[in-house]
Amino acid sequence: MSIDRSYQASFNENNQEFVIAGKLRPQSEDEMRPLAEALTNSLAQVRGTFYLNVKRLARLNNVAFRAITNLVSQVCDTRPELKIEVVTSSVMGWSTRKFLPLAERLPNVTVNEYDNDFYPGQSFLEEGGFIPILRNQTKLTWRHERHLLPRHGLKPGMTVADICCGIGDFAVLVQKELKPSHILALDHSRTSLDYARKVAAEFGITDIEYVYGDASEMVIEDNQFDFVTCRHSLQIFDRPELILKELYRICKPGGRVYITNEKNSHCLGEPRGESIQWTYTEVAKLFADFKMDVELGPKSRRYLADAGFEDILVDSFMVTNGDGDPQDFANMIQAWENVFAGEMARDRGDSPEFIARFRQGFQDQIYAALHPKGYAGWPIWAASARKPT
Repeated sequence: MSIDRSYQASFNENNQEFVIAGKLRPQSEDEMRPLAEALTNSLAQVRGTFYLNVKRLARLNNVAFRAITNLVSQVCDTRPELKIEVVTSSVMGWSTRKFLPLAERLPNVTVNEYDNDFYPGQSFLEEGGFIPILRNQTKLTWRHERHLLPRHGLKPGMTVADICCGIGDFAVLVQKELKPSHILALDHSRTSLDYARKVAAEFGITDIEYVYGDASEMVIEDNQFDFVTCRHSLQIFDRPELILKELYRICKPGGRVYITNEKNSHCLGEPRGESIQWTYTEVAKLFADFKMDVELGPKSRRYLADAGFEDILVDSFMVTNGDGDPQDFANMIQAWENVFAGEMARDRGDSPEFIARFRQGFQDQIYAALHPKGYAGWPIWAASARKPT
């Protein structure tokens, strides 16, 4: 009888963490013996808290689950002082539900769905109210990116992954105009993915694969894609290096990863430039308070180099009120004001006086955007790099 070994297990002694990833589907408990022995040996080496990490375990059948829980129960009986924390992910929601009864039965076992708190500030960005911002932003940036993407290496026929795809309109535009052979679009927001599927349906596109997933722990095999994109997203994660590590992993050797990020304090407008500059300096501080870095754009080269990429190419461009209809730019700024000076500022506890001044800067940029002699700008950094062969 063949043994299913489509899983990986490892123990990190420094972190006291035992990680199981892949698919664990044995047909008998005998097949579980190697894993059970490794887990038993690891438990024997730790004191305090032992972390059983199953956040990248895509499949777990009942044979494996019983073997693991029986072993954990035995350890809890013999070592009541040892704490065992089972680390799950919302992406694998079944694992949280499966292990919770074990935690309810055993007082020294807890279950931690780690990504509940991994993305500080994400609640502002995952709700439907942020959709107008995202759609307007793509409408304005696509005029530039449609020319930049081929320069950064995207060619027809490539396999593409759009990570943190948001509402999916960028993936749709890439599919329609740049003709990749396949696009996988992944996001951590179910609201955004629901909208993404609607956008694709509106355009009559059926060959984009939308996937719910955590960009810092993707259940995607290594070396899968010729071109990987991640736009306006590293700046909203408190540990962007984890996302870059995953982008690197899923990119084929010789393939490229393409990222875009902002430097919001450099948003500008004239007339009323002083008010506008003050507000966007405060926007950067506001995001920093929620552990997000909307100043990341010019740091792109360093982040890519630190992640191990080579042949780094960096471009910057200014989205302005001259890019098509100025009202589109004004609508984007109004959407920013609604979220940044609305829910975010209130949740931070800002005073009514501060919020009034904060809002005024957005209104002044809208005035500049719509003024017949005015100018308003939003700077973007686009960077790409090659994964070494």
